[in-house]
Amino acid sequence: MQGTVYKSTGSWYTVKDEDGVFQNCRIKGKFRLQGIKSTNPVAVGDRVRFSLETIGDETVGNIEEIEPRKNYIVRKSVNLSKQTHIIAANIDQVFLLVTLENPRTYPAFIDRFLATAEAYAIPCVLLFNKIDVTGDAMEAEVDRMYRLYSDIGYTCLRISARTGERVEEVRQLMEGKTSLFAGHSGVGKSTLVNTIEPGLELRTSEISEQHRQGQHTTTFAEMYDLSFGAQIIDTPGIKGFGLVDMEPGEIGDYFPEFFELKAQCKFNNCLHLDEPSCAIKDAVGEGRIPQSRYRSYVQMVTGEEDTYRQDPFQEA
Repeated sequence: MQGTVYKSTGSWYTVKDEDGVFQNCRIKGKFRLQGIKSTNPVAVGDRVRFSLETIGDETVGNIEEIEPRKNYIVRKSVNLSKQTHIIAANIDQVFLLVTLENPRTYPAFIDRFLATAEAYAIPCVLLFNKIDVTGDAMEAEVDRMYRLYSDIGYTCLRISARTGERVEEVRQLMEGKTSLFAGHSGVGKSTLVNTIEPGLELRTSEISEQHRQGQHTTTFAEMYDLSFGAQIIDTPGIKGFGLVDMEPGEIGDYFPEFFELKAQCKFNNCLHLDEPSCAIKDAVGEGRIPQSRYRSYVQMVTGEEDTYRQDPFQEA
């Protein structure tokens, strides 16, 4: 039988078969994907082949094969830094929710997420949420960030998940696609999904002191069918977004404004750090590339892993 994984709880998987029936499945025996050191070999969004067996009064499925993935997006495992955790697979687009306070989303996190999405060829839309509670100073900051990422070429929307402002535009972008919602805990992912599809009634949570301190509690992604011909994958709050399987020399290719200029660098293997006649550094100096983007790039190339909540929007 064939189906799509809708939920993972670590050892059991909810799989929707071709008849629309949800089956409770597990992995039988050792199951590893070639070339991927992952803590979870099967992820939400995977298309799998499985068989059913009856054990007593219960029918369970055994996942036997994962069909080739169109793409997937990963983060570093929480406890095993040398391994990855696959957040979801076979995604058409990802919506990154951004808030500038309660909680604050810093450029280093946004840029790291965007680069990872670029690396896995997943289009990304930035949603600047909670505009209904933004004061004048923060509104100016949102405007600046909105222009920055729009100029690079990313689709950006200012929304309020709580009041529904411009949520219909998000809904239109989702039609006929599988979308992943991501962002820090407390940015309003579940509130937005509930506004888009009220019948889902996803659990929302208040921002806690634990979240402010950046602690990570392990929860799992889940996919939902929506009434207007779309699927969404709701993810747990992502505190950090470690780079996986990226060599320093390729990271610049996942910054679109860098990629456009790199052919003008004197050296074809330029890392845009200390090399002479570097088109990227020249563009930064002239203000054509924002300082915040260049700082994020340098942090990623040099392996500064714990910088997600540093460097607020100075010189952005």
